[in-house]
Amino acid sequence: QVQVVESGGGLVQAGGSLRLSCAASGRTFSMYTIGWFRQAPGKEREFVARIRGSGGSTYYADSVKGRLTISRDNAKKTVYLQMNSLKPEDTAVYYCNAHASGMDCWGKGTLVTVSS
Repeated sequence: QVQVVESGGGLVQAGGSLRLSCAASGRTFSMYTIGWFRQAPGKEREFVARIRGSGGSTYYADSVKGRLTISRDNAKKTVYLQMNSLKPEDTAVYYCNAHASGMDCWGKGTLVTVSS
């Protein structure tokens, strides 16, 4: 069974940076599409970014374009979310999702708090 674990969250001042990590198990990690989502207090979970397994193409929500960068290291079975120029509105629990044919797995999330 595939497991997904997020890490790297914390408290940062506005304008600062954090790097989140998503470590996933599974023999075919390189084939997984990995997505980052976030859920702010009182709001629904929303899409942030994703990176495909095959080809590694990326896609971002408009609200994070130019500030967040998703990348992957298949040898380490890890996907990263580099977050720069953070804003208070980026405060949320960030979740990682691993998706492949017949598989859809979520982590428990990591909290990012951006102070003004």
